[in-house]
Amino acid sequence: MVNESPSKDSVLRDLMLVEKAKMGDQKAFAGLMALYEDSLYHLMLKKVGEPVIAEDLTIEAFSKAFQNLSRFSPDYAFSTWLFKIATNNCIDYLRKQKNNPCTRDKTTIAGQQPEIIDHAFGPEENFIREQRQRLLREIVEKLNPRYRQLIMMRYFDELSYEEIANELKLPLGTVKAGIFRAKDLLYNILRNSWDI
Repeated sequence: MVNESPSKDSVLRDLMLVEKAKMGDQKAFAGLMALYEDSLYHLMLKKVGEPVIAEDLTIEAFSKAFQNLSRFSPDYAFSTWLFKIATNNCIDYLRKQKNNPCTRDKTTIAGQQPEIIDHAFGPEENFIREQRQRLLREIVEKLNPRYRQLIMMRYFDELSYEEIANELKLPLGTVKAGIFRAKDLLYNILRNSWDI
């Protein structure tokens, strides 16, 4: 875990990496991830108890932190700021799960069978899903080939970060930083296309 009061050296190191990351330095992104990924992952795992969910929450926390680097104040340690983002993100996730009828405990009244809900998509829903997939693929095609490949492998082929790293023979941190950057680029393409 990250110490409650990071050393002056680690604070200065983080500030230098943050400044480089603000200017788009991919090595700085990967460096910050390498420093805090394990401890952040273990915190998320402790809170949600599922490794895959913990990994996704960890990457999402880094993504939100990097998207908001301009809001980071050097008056605080980067690690403190990052862990606050991750904790809030995790709380939001757990709150959504609690309110999701598909994930709540199914308790029945004595003698009654639980209601079975058919979640199959009808023709209209299938058409809408196909249109969204087509649109998403068109937007992904606008990315440069390196980022396009990462997004396709992660979200269309549904490969884990480790599987992508193995297949591309890249370090895991580089894959995660690349996917983060690709998602950020996709968001900007969507925002510019639809004036979000």
